Amino acid sequence: MFQPDVTVATIVIDGGRLLMVEEDVAGRVVINQPAGHLEPGESIVDAAIRETLEETGWDVRPRAFVGAYRWTAPSVSLGGEERTYVRFAFLAEPLQHDPRRPLDHGIVRAVWMTPAELQAEYPRHRSPLVWRVAADALAGRRFPLDVVQSLGG
Repeated sequence: MFQPDVTVATIVIDGGRLLMVEEDVAGRVVINQPAGHLEPGESIVDAAIRETLEETGWDVRPRAFVGAYRWTAPSVSLGGEERTYVRFAFLAEPLQHDPRRPLDHGIVRAVWMTPAELQAEYPRHRSPLVWRVAADALAGRRFPLDVVQSLGG
């Protein structure tokens, strides 16, 4: 049965730099936006706020919805299993950082990168979604947050 993984990602831009994470995935350090899976009973926007805090130590305020993206990971990258991800991406502003907060398991560090630095690291991006979402946000793609609705739960 087809069942995509629902994920959220947050694009945080401050002073021309993007907040990214380096994470260990099967022994390889890759770059991603603060991102993760939607949890039961959680709104999609709240998931983005939570994932950003857990992975970077930054409290953020979502300002806009950037878009919904679908990507199917090649089976070779997942040990023979093909998986499809649906990512809801949000633009957020940084509010406050707690450098003492422990980061999620697998997160090596949070790092601020210029768009050029992020592009130069393309071979280390966790997926093609990383640059696509960043590029759309940098190009000004914005929708009101209320286009993403959570009913019930």
